[in-house]
Amino acid sequence: MKPNSGTLVINIMNGGKAEAYEGVYQCTARNERGAAISNNIVIRPSRSPLWTKEKLEPNQVREGDSLVLHCRPPVGLPPPIIFWMDNAFQRLPQSERVSQGLNGDLYFSNVQPEDTREDYICYARFNHTQTIQQKQPISVKVFSMDSLNDTIAANLSDTDIYGAKPVTERPPILLTPTGTTSNKVELRGNVLLLECIAAGLPTPVIRWIKEGGELPANRTLFENFKKTLKIIDVSEADSGNYKCIARNILGSTHHVISVTVKAAPYWITAPRNLVLSPGEDGTLICRANGNPKPSISWLANGVPIAIAPEDPSRKVDGDTIIFSAVQERSSAVYQCNASNEYGYLLANAFVNVLAEPPRILTPANKLYQVILDSPALIDCAYFGSPKPEIEWFKGVKGSILRGNEYVFHDNGTLEIPVAQKDSTGTYTCVARNELGKIQNEVQLEVKDPTMIIKQPEYKVIQRYGHVSFECIIKHDSTLIPTVIWLKDNDELPDDERFLVGKDNLTIMNVTDKDDGTYTCIVNTTLDSVSASAVLTVVAAPPTPAIIYARPNPPFDLELTGQLERSIELSWIPGDENNSPITSFVIEYEDGLHEPGVWHYQTEVPGSQTTVQLKLSPYVNYSFRVIAVNEIGRSQPSEPSEQYLTKSANPDENPSNVQGIGSEPDNLVITWESLKGFQSNGPGLQYKVSWRQKDVDDEWTSVVVANVSKYIVSGTPTFVPYEIKVQALNDLGYAPEPSEVIGHSGEDLPMVAPGNVQVHVINSTLAKVHWDPVPLKSVRGHLQGYKVYYWKVQSLSRRSKRHIEKKILTFRGNKTFGMLPGLEPYSSYKLNVRVVNGKGEGPASPDKVFKTPEGVPSSPSFLKITNPTLDSLTLEWGSPTHPNGVLISYILKFQPINNTHELGPLVEIRIPANESSLILKNLNYSTRYKFYFNAQTSVGSGSQITEEAVTIMDEVQPLYPRIRNVTTAAAETYANISWEYEGPDHANFYVEYGVAGSKEDWKKEIVNGSRSFFVLKGLTPGTAYKVRVGAEGLSGFRSSEDVFETGPAMASRQVDIATQGWFIGLMCAVALLILILLIVCFIRRNKGGKYPVKEKEDAHADPEIQPMKEDDGTFGEYSDAEDHKPLKKGSRTPSDRTVKKEDSDDSLVDYGEGVNGQFNEDGSFIGQYSGKKEKEPAEGNESSEAPSPVNAMNSFV
Repeated sequence: MKPNSGTLVINIMNGGKAEAYEGVYQCTARNERGAAISNNIVIRPSRSPLWTKEKLEPNQVREGDSLVLHCRPPVGLPPPIIFWMDNAFQRLPQSERVSQGLNGDLYFSNVQPEDTREDYICYARFNHTQTIQQKQPISVKVFSMDSLNDTIAANLSDTDIYGAKPVTERPPILLTPTGTTSNKVELRGNVLLLECIAAGLPTPVIRWIKEGGELPANRTLFENFKKTLKIIDVSEADSGNYKCIARNILGSTHHVISVTVKAAPYWITAPRNLVLSPGEDGTLICRANGNPKPSISWLANGVPIAIAPEDPSRKVDGDTIIFSAVQERSSAVYQCNASNEYGYLLANAFVNVLAEPPRILTPANKLYQVILDSPALIDCAYFGSPKPEIEWFKGVKGSILRGNEYVFHDNGTLEIPVAQKDSTGTYTCVARNELGKIQNEVQLEVKDPTMIIKQPEYKVIQRYGHVSFECIIKHDSTLIPTVIWLKDNDELPDDERFLVGKDNLTIMNVTDKDDGTYTCIVNTTLDSVSASAVLTVVAAPPTPAIIYARPNPPFDLELTGQLERSIELSWIPGDENNSPITSFVIEYEDGLHEPGVWHYQTEVPGSQTTVQLKLSPYVNYSFRVIAVNEIGRSQPSEPSEQYLTKSANPDENPSNVQGIGSEPDNLVITWESLKGFQSNGPGLQYKVSWRQKDVDDEWTSVVVANVSKYIVSGTPTFVPYEIKVQALNDLGYAPEPSEVIGHSGEDLPMVAPGNVQVHVINSTLAKVHWDPVPLKSVRGHLQGYKVYYWKVQSLSRRSKRHIEKKILTFRGNKTFGMLPGLEPYSSYKLNVRVVNGKGEGPASPDKVFKTPEGVPSSPSFLKITNPTLDSLTLEWGSPTHPNGVLISYILKFQPINNTHELGPLVEIRIPANESSLILKNLNYSTRYKFYFNAQTSVGSGSQITEEAVTIMDEVQPLYPRIRNVTTAAAETYANISWEYEGPDHANFYVEYGVAGSKEDWKKEIVNGSRSFFVLKGLTPGTAYKVRVGAEGLSGFRSSEDVFETGPAMASRQVDIATQGWFIGLMCAVALLILILLIVCFIRRNKGGKYPVKEKEDAHADPEIQPMKEDDGTFGEYSDAEDHKPLKKGSRTPSDRTVKKEDSDDSLVDYGEGVNGQFNEDGSFIGQYSGKKEKEPAEGNESSEAPSPVNAMNSFV
């Protein structure tokens, strides 16, 4: 034995016989903890014995008969390899007619004259001893009936007649094996070899089938011209009857071989080492299978456990050893032996009872560096017994790390899925068990990622110019970057023209070879980034340029060498048009399944004009060829002649086979159907097979066509099924398909999660726990759990509101979850439901929990009004979300000087029931900044800020004013006017509402800076309130005015100027006046006078004037007060009627009042006669009729 080793060396090179060491060996390793043993090792010397001498008679055989040449090699160890050769050491040719059997014999199904020779020699090669033994040569002489007849005829008279028959054909008979049936036993995992060799003329053909099943796909091979069936890696499923059928044109024969697959023991669960601490429990499990079922026996430290020293903590229960409350003396090595008649298994398992305090194997202060936003894995390798518990802390006095932002692995590793800058720091790993505690600190640094802030750009450069690519980077200051440039993903050429700078790559005297893709790669120790750009080198414009074009299409396509699965296509290329053809693309059309659709077949180099094409069965092919050069692709050639391939069995089965139930009592099997050309023949169908998994059921099968789905009804709810779908057509089946696992339909879960517990972490976060639902009651694929939770009421506000339920889904078999975003100081309810693919199960009983108080939100508003010399008034609204019981408000304020510097800060605490405050004793003309927030017992909420200024004492500020608001109301509208004093360019608005109503004021914007506005759409007979304000001037409005619209009229007053009878009357009057004028004109031309003209001359009215063109006013009316604003007061009596004589310049003259008429834009309409009507008291009334000119003016 080698020193310090368990290796045993047997050396017979210096003498000694191998037979002396023949036997069974076993190794035992032992120390104070126990003993382990190895498997049995069998040593046997190799043997290569000589052939026994025997007298071999020549074999004389008639042509066409069968013949067997026996080898009968000597028995060696290991068995020899047999082969037949001649005297020249050349292997004898073998074929379907002549072949070597598994036993080494040479079989002739029928002999032929060329089989005559005297040197049939069988050789046995013993590989282990590197020797070859030779059998004596065997002589074979074949005689034909023709030569036999000639020999006999030479010895007989001419009158004798010999009746020898010529060679006759014979049906098959089996040379091996003999009889009609035989048995074969093979071990699981071995190679199964079955052989059938037949005699007959013509030579029979051998075919193999498995009765009641299919030969296993991918594991079946045929050897020795299909005379040998070889199945590799056999299993119990390969047991059965295998039939070989020998057939020629005269008939057939068969032989059935009953195969039984036995199995030496093999592991299901091998025992594993146990590390236990004193007082713990554990089990060793040893499970094996085989055929026949193996027996299990246990040993302790190499001794059968029945006679081993007793251990009260140990109990043997068949294939399991149960340990209870172990002690340190219970440490031992246990051996499990599983054996049957075909072999055994032996495994050692060390039960080590240890009491060890924790140890951390990760080096102290190890530095981990990661890039921002990438995962960080921090190790804490540990050991101890009992198994230590691991906890992680951040910082020297940090709290234990918990939450979804961390992942804690079983091996102690802490994972931060997305590392941020604040993840940097010291992390402490603490390992503890009942024997002690140990901790280790490591460091984590989060670095900024490396970025290329200016990438290289695409460049086009003329030959012999120079070009530069930029690559400007930004990186973490603690990392050292390395910049590498590549050309076409390879190193830059070793050429001094390539100049690599700090941030760029420059290429001088560019040539055509420099064309390509240039890549800038930036590497640090933690990350790598890259960017690429393409350089295109062009020549100066040529004179004149050669015209390059796509090639002309190939022509004269020809099909030759037609076979079932291949054909040869040839063609003649078209003109390449100054650009060499680089390749040809061959496409095909399937006229049987997809006429008119062309598919890619293959591509060949441009120098090739013939190609051997692989074909599929049952396809009507036609081909076309496309030429390709650097410019592009040619038009397709004309199609070739069509070629229809023969039908065959399908080569493949449907893909994407699935089994998913749509209802609780069915199984829906789906698959992707084969394409037309994949059918390989007519009558494409599918054999759909299924059986329940883990239940000893037979396969159930149906054959369907033209579908890709089959529904199996009456299945149990959600059980696994083995499924396979096999294609077949009129010629047979495709290869055996692989099995897939599906499930019958799901049903809603039956049971709600139990033991629901809620742990409130803080005012906005709670953690809910529940017990998992048993998988059997899930009745489907467990997708997770849903937590329904809703707010019942706020504890600070007793008002009820619409309940909005929220749902959180936790995927997988989780038993806890976090509820974020809760409202502080509120009462909640929740329940938990399990979810599968069908839906949700019943809800657990509602669980009530309450969140504690939190800090309030900021006050809803802060408004500062009424500034005086030394005081300001503050008004505020309570927080929208108090999140608890408000105990006070905190006001802080400080002055701000002209340089925006802040003065001393003053703080005031205000009771929670206050909503305003007057601050006194402030400095005049000073800007103050105010900070205001609310407070609960938990703390202060977010603050709201505002600024305000006290007024100056020297000059009283000039405030804008709106005064003398005047209203003139009609039935459904009113004209509002006012006077304004203040800054220019004010934008006005009018607010109005029903007097005495609590409704909000309605607001209308005044366009421009006009000082009047018309309110429309008013209700007749209604009192309204109105006021005027200026935009942008906070709190600046006029005092209110009240007016009342006129009562609704029974029939609305109409404008007489728009009535038809009035228009007709005016036209008649105008016509009469025109006639009168014409008559007057005629009389005047005759020199005569008429009375009207005389009266005009005698009584000229100075008030009758034409309209002035410059200002657009009427000549007979003038008032210096026209543009003065309307005055509020005596103009409108209390009864809202208007007296015309009160004022000549009143708006009443122009339509004011109920009987007046305004246009919609607020302008007024006046109707005037030739002269203004005066009161009689004025004494200016004239009795003369108006002149025609005045009449015309009035009409116009």
